[in-house]
Amino acid sequence: MQAVGATLTAVGAIGAGLLVTAPAAGAATAVAAASYNGVCGSGYKVVNSMPISTVGTVYLTYSSATGKNCTVTIRNKTGTPTYMVAYVRNVDSSEDQVDAGEYRSYAGPVYAFARGACVEWGGVVDNLQAWNYGSNCGALAARTPPRDWFAGDR
Repeated sequence: MQAVGATLTAVGAIGAGLLVTAPAAGAATAVAAASYNGVCGSGYKVVNSMPISTVGTVYLTYSSATGKNCTVTIRNKTGTPTYMVAYVRNVDSSEDQVDAGEYRSYAGPVYAFARGACVEWGGVVDNLQAWNYGSNCGALAARTPPRDWFAGDR
């Protein structure tokens, strides 16, 4: 399956002939997004999410009771263990947590206390990634420059 908006071509052999079909121009291919699985715990509500191409979704959740944000990266389809990352960081305090490893369905949960602060958060599935820098700030503006997790700027 290709990215949304790309042409999907189905090729099937029928007898000695070859049948090729394609959707009408502009038709989008459907991608089943992973649903949040509740692993952050009781009281955590999804406050943001980002697709990781067509292979997964990274969720940012928040608990008003604890003042913590939690991130989890979830694959659209479980399967063979694949490199995955879940990451969250309070940009004011630089408190950050990361879970990276080979997983069948999800990475995380990871937590950072961030009441009244902006957070960086993101996820990786295989070689695809999604990152959000200095978001979900409430009334505050991001004051700390973003870190490049992959460049070792930790």
